[in-house]
Amino acid sequence: MARKRENFSGKVAFVMALAGSAIGLGNIWRFPYMVGEHGGAAFILVYIFCSIFLSLPLLFTESIIGRRAAQATYGAMETLSPGTSWKWVGLLSGVTCFIILSYYSVVGGWSIDYLFRAAVSGFDYGSVESSSSVFASMSSSIPEPLAFFTAFLAATSIIVLLGIKKGIEKFSKITIPVLFVLIVLLAVYSLTLPGASEGVRYLVTPDFSKLSPSMFAYAMGQSFYSMSLGVGCVLTYSSYMKKEENIATTGILTSIFDTLFALIAAFAVMPAVFAANLEPGAGPSLIFETLPYIFAKMGADSPFVGRSVMIIFFLSVLMAALTSSISMMEVCVSNLMERKKMSRKAATALTFAGAFILGSLCSLSFGSLGEIKLFGLNIFSFCDTFASNYLMTFGALAFSIFVGWKMGRADVRDEFTNGGTVNVRLFNVVYFLIKWISPLVILAIFVSNFIL
Repeated sequence: MARKRENFSGKVAFVMALAGSAIGLGNIWRFPYMVGEHGGAAFILVYIFCSIFLSLPLLFTESIIGRRAAQATYGAMETLSPGTSWKWVGLLSGVTCFIILSYYSVVGGWSIDYLFRAAVSGFDYGSVESSSSVFASMSSSIPEPLAFFTAFLAATSIIVLLGIKKGIEKFSKITIPVLFVLIVLLAVYSLTLPGASEGVRYLVTPDFSKLSPSMFAYAMGQSFYSMSLGVGCVLTYSSYMKKEENIATTGILTSIFDTLFALIAAFAVMPAVFAANLEPGAGPSLIFETLPYIFAKMGADSPFVGRSVMIIFFLSVLMAALTSSISMMEVCVSNLMERKKMSRKAATALTFAGAFILGSLCSLSFGSLGEIKLFGLNIFSFCDTFASNYLMTFGALAFSIFVGWKMGRADVRDEFTNGGTVNVRLFNVVYFLIKWISPLVILAIFVSNFIL
């Protein structure tokens, strides 16, 4: 007898879960430093354009596939295109999620570490260099990063183990509103700092001389990364979506929440960076090296306020990381449950064990395994680059081609419009973008990853 498939309880629950999948380290960590590295307001405008006209249609493609098939990635592609090789695209999505979950949990562990540091002793750094040396020492050690990485992965597993309604849905409905409140509080604090106005000006005054093909490529890539596209998270969550729900409405709301959170995160970070007279292009080290120094400096006159801000920030990082990690683990678990007929408990345990092994290698690559290089990169950086720049992009390209060219237009229209009852006029625009624009743009991104 087939196992009864769970569903999200309604639109709010589904949107919160999908927003949680989208809102992660890509927003609170990656987006601010990408803005800093690529021209501030000009990059933001390009990013918003890409989110509306490229990422949103791609989100629709995964939603259409997932709800139509009511299965995770492998089973969905096999069901909608039986006897073809499309099922391997679904398998590849599961593998991509597994790789990202493994190294992503290492960063999640760092966020727990820094949350404890903020709560127990705070940060007392005299310079960015001293802050960087502390991070380098922490990340290159063995027991501390492994312990916190394991704790993060275990927390993710517990939420997934509880299932769709009791685990993912309940966690997302609580976490997302709290996360928005925390990031708004951080933005308000950052905007009140002396010298913050320069950071605001940087974020709202576009310098169009910064526009370049590489900026467009980075903005498109960031938009895909931020919304967790191309890895099957949206597809898998949509497979738990009720048939009467509106794909267009839920997709648009998810896109709005994701973009809004990223913008607020930028306003929480960049004004503080300018207030501390630091360069905005701090890069990937921003949240673990630059910001602890900034918070310590700004809180020198009021240690309680400074420590409170640090606690709020790293709690936000941790919560954002968890909402995304559970969606990636759910892709792996759901595929194992469907294809290998495993129980949720067994599938979660197996995913945890595999991610623990690969994640441990990623963690140790900053220290004892640092000499091991793959194409000149340590294990962590190789997994990140390979999954984010190539596997995710290929997955997004494959899903757009599948919906635009493999599925029948009538089937796509039927799913998107709920049998022709909603969003009929919008469908023609969305279908044109999916069929013609998305594949060409994603292909351009895919090629640019090899040359930029």
